[in-house]
Amino acid sequence: MSRVGRPDRATPDEQQRTALSEAYRHADLSLEQLWTRYFALGGNLDLIDVEAFLAGLVALPAMERDMLAHAVNERLDELRWRRRVPYSHPIRERRPATGPLAALVHLLEAAGKAPPEGLAAIAAAAGRAMGVDLAVHLVDHDQRRLHLLPGTGRTDPPTPVEGTLPGRVFQTVRLLPSEADPPRLWVPLLDGADRLGVLEVGVRSTADLYDPSLREQVTWIAGLLGHLVASMGPYGDELERTRREQPRSSSAELIWQQLPPLTASTPAFVLAGMIEPCYEAGGDAFDYALAEDSVSLAIFDAMGHGLPAALMAAAALAAYRGARRDGRSLYDQVRAVDEVIAGTFPGSAFVTGVLAELDVASGRLRYVNAGHPPPLLLRGGKVVKDLGGGRRVPFGLGTAELTVAEEVLQPGDWLVLHTDGVTEARDPAGEWFGEGRLVDFLRRAAAAGQPPPETVRRLTQAVLAHQHGILQDDASILLACWRRGRTG
Repeated sequence: MSRVGRPDRATPDEQQRTALSEAYRHADLSLEQLWTRYFALGGNLDLIDVEAFLAGLVALPAMERDMLAHAVNERLDELRWRRRVPYSHPIRERRPATGPLAALVHLLEAAGKAPPEGLAAIAAAAGRAMGVDLAVHLVDHDQRRLHLLPGTGRTDPPTPVEGTLPGRVFQTVRLLPSEADPPRLWVPLLDGADRLGVLEVGVRSTADLYDPSLREQVTWIAGLLGHLVASMGPYGDELERTRREQPRSSSAELIWQQLPPLTASTPAFVLAGMIEPCYEAGGDAFDYALAEDSVSLAIFDAMGHGLPAALMAAAALAAYRGARRDGRSLYDQVRAVDEVIAGTFPGSAFVTGVLAELDVASGRLRYVNAGHPPPLLLRGGKVVKDLGGGRRVPFGLGTAELTVAEEVLQPGDWLVLHTDGVTEARDPAGEWFGEGRLVDFLRRAAAAGQPPPETVRRLTQAVLAHQHGILQDDASILLACWRRGRTG
């Protein structure tokens, strides 16, 4: 009922019915066709009720009105008609055709249906939705050069990590602009904390390089692309092939298939690992597991070389992971590795290694050393001690004696696990790389503020350079930093 002296005003329900009736007249649908579409959406009314509503003779619940509105709007979409029937409550924005959200949606949808070699084209199409040109560059397994992912139509030569702007972005994990013609942004390409390469973003003008919104948006895109590189890789060979500069031996293929990502982090912990020579590795391996309240670490060095050593290292990894994932104690994890090596490789075969667990809240570290070089503890940029406790014979040579050692870390401490291939690398004159050179390198890296991933990359290259690029034994390092209370 209207108030005296004031004109009647249509209610929102009546306004929706009027808009729906008007749009229906433009939708080129018979009443039966409209009812069929409405019924397919879950509508409960019969055809007579729908006809009465459109004529203004009856009222309908909001849900039924909205299903009728949706049926008409779907038809208007087919006809590319701009007008739409309003709904009884606010509706979220429809899928965007341009901008960062459109690019993200394209990446998600297209990647689920494409083989790995389609990723370059998918990235380029996502860039077009944002008005930029995107190209993915993946780092090789030696982390020396960045390779353009095939499929862009370009034939760029590899870009060195050392001495180039894209390489600096990879090293520092920081977005950097290039005002060269054409102007470009270089963005770190990460899977979580694992460095995979860089994303090249071609922009229209130099001013775009300093647009804070664009910088944030391409960081989102790079983050999703990093996850896609990691998740799509196992489904084909193209992404892996791009990262190889030479063929891998069978032993190296086996070991690298077992390794976790080279870098990982939580708000309280960051770690990084590396094995060299990455195309010929055989007996070295490492593993870790991150949780909110604990971190597990392991490094192994199997006797011998080539495929026999790789098989032993892979068996040690499998035994360790199986026991750890079953929730068994550190003591039982050690026993599991012992039993697998002794039972599968009889005789004098053995594997050295260190297994460790860190309580994140307190910094309490528990570890066992099975005939392996002792871990190093860095504090305040200096090596303060070797962790010489928890020693026992190598895995596979006996299980009678086992002591779990303990150490309490302080926030900011670095824990360095390595194989003897690091310290025993020798130059042509027979001089070892040695623990003194290792300690000095770590001290200078800490003083320079290098994060663990970059420290590990540079250290393995320093070991290779000392032996003139040809290692006589595998050299592996696993560097971990506990940073209680810190984020990032």
